[in-house]
Amino acid sequence: MADLTDYLDLDTLRRLQDAFSAVAKAPVSIRRPDGAAYVDPPCAAAADEPARVQGPPVALAVATCPDRPLTLAVPVEDPADALDVPVVVGSEVVGRVRPGRAAKDGAGESAAAELLALVANILTCLCEQQRTLRNRAQELTTLYLLTGEFTSRRDVQSVLSLVTETVVKVLGAKACSIRLLDETHTHLLRRAIHNLSQAYLDKGPVMVADSIVDQQALATLEPVYVGDLRTDPRVLYPAEANAEGLVSALCAPMVYHGQAEGVIRVYTGEPYEFDFFEVNLLKAISAQAAAAIVNARLGEEAVHAANMRRVLSLAGEIQRRMVPQNPPGVPGVEFGAVYVPCYALGGDFYDYIDLPPRNHGVAICDVAGKGVRASLLMASLRASLRAHASNVYSMPDVLAKVNRDFCGCTLSHDFATLFYAVLDDRTRRLSYVNAGHPPPALFRNGQTRRLDTGGSVLGVDPAFQWEFDSFILQPGDVVLAYTDGLVEARDFHDSQFGRDRAEAAAREAIRQGRSAPSMAQHVLWAMRRFAGLSDRPDDVTILVIKVT
Repeated sequence: MADLTDYLDLDTLRRLQDAFSAVAKAPVSIRRPDGAAYVDPPCAAAADEPARVQGPPVALAVATCPDRPLTLAVPVEDPADALDVPVVVGSEVVGRVRPGRAAKDGAGESAAAELLALVANILTCLCEQQRTLRNRAQELTTLYLLTGEFTSRRDVQSVLSLVTETVVKVLGAKACSIRLLDETHTHLLRRAIHNLSQAYLDKGPVMVADSIVDQQALATLEPVYVGDLRTDPRVLYPAEANAEGLVSALCAPMVYHGQAEGVIRVYTGEPYEFDFFEVNLLKAISAQAAAAIVNARLGEEAVHAANMRRVLSLAGEIQRRMVPQNPPGVPGVEFGAVYVPCYALGGDFYDYIDLPPRNHGVAICDVAGKGVRASLLMASLRASLRAHASNVYSMPDVLAKVNRDFCGCTLSHDFATLFYAVLDDRTRRLSYVNAGHPPPALFRNGQTRRLDTGGSVLGVDPAFQWEFDSFILQPGDVVLAYTDGLVEARDFHDSQFGRDRAEAAAREAIRQGRSAPSMAQHVLWAMRRFAGLSDRPDDVTILVIKVT
């Protein structure tokens, strides 16, 4: 059972009692709910000698509570006392005010009743102010503690459950629920509840288009109050709310950076109007919860992204192992290559294929696009080329079969370019077919010839037929093949490196007498010097064949 000492300490009660007695010029006694005195009542004072107040003065400039009008209908609790006024906080009697004997004898009963009612009202106001201050302090402490919990937790579900439980406790509500918007922002999906029955939870779906209360909260980003869930026309399920014992409600949006993530609903079991502080506390909690939800979601996405990076790193390592480490051992012919993917996974490849008798396949390919999709198509195309090249002699037939395979596993916008050549190490005859690839350059005696015989790219027409060409490699010949990532590299002025610069770099390497691997590196560094720190837009692959 509460009493005045739950709000005011004994010293304050003594000083108030002395101050009231001094003002009234007669003893006034502040007592417990059962009538027992807290402190000794003040002695009677003469009318011309006011009682002296001991201790620091107590300010009495306290207006009567505006929501608690002064009541002079004073109940008589004790027959021995003609006057006895209860001090009521909320609906509970926490103390009483009684006059001393001198007050009863020295003043009319009506005036004494008015005086005691005023004293009781002042005490009530002081207690209610103290209770309000305590509630505000508790709310701020709760918000502070919740902030710490929100920042430390990463599991979204535990955050939501904590919010619903805390809101019910702090606001003294009956129940609380949290619903989050789905990806389409058309449904509010239940994510956390506290003190709601399964029957009420199974009442039906909540679509934003059907719920006027939720529409208002999400549109205005402000809380929406419902005085009576049982009769308000905006409520979707009034009968279910009545059966659950829910009466009033406050629906607050969960907002993060101006974007609503969902709504939090607080329910009471009796008619109740939330005050300014309670509304703002719920707004603060919902904002903190929304931030925690987004942060937790971002944390989960970061973990997922880290796992994906590890997977891509492993896939990239596997892809790099597919790059040939040892070129064919052809007497008098050198091979050099460079492969630089734009991302962890690339869509370019070059390959050396041993073909009987004493023939060697050489391929360079560029699949449209970058990243995972391009790398998967690249691996499929490489496997198809290796399989058909080992069993089919005619180069156009090889490309026809590879093209049919590629068309069968790609979409309409997928395609690839391929330069495929076969070198006979006995005759040094190089036969080639170009499927839409940037034409490799043949450097011979200061002249440049582009190897462009072939036809369309792979992946467009499954019935397409390619042409091929052949020639004998001579001492001093150099063949430079590359993917378009080399010639399409750009500098800070948005100028392309281009075919002419690539071929000029190759000629410079030839004049310097570089080996085939060194020539490939020289062309790559020429491109990098041109592009500087600009981002590379595509994978870069360079293949050099040099006849010594």
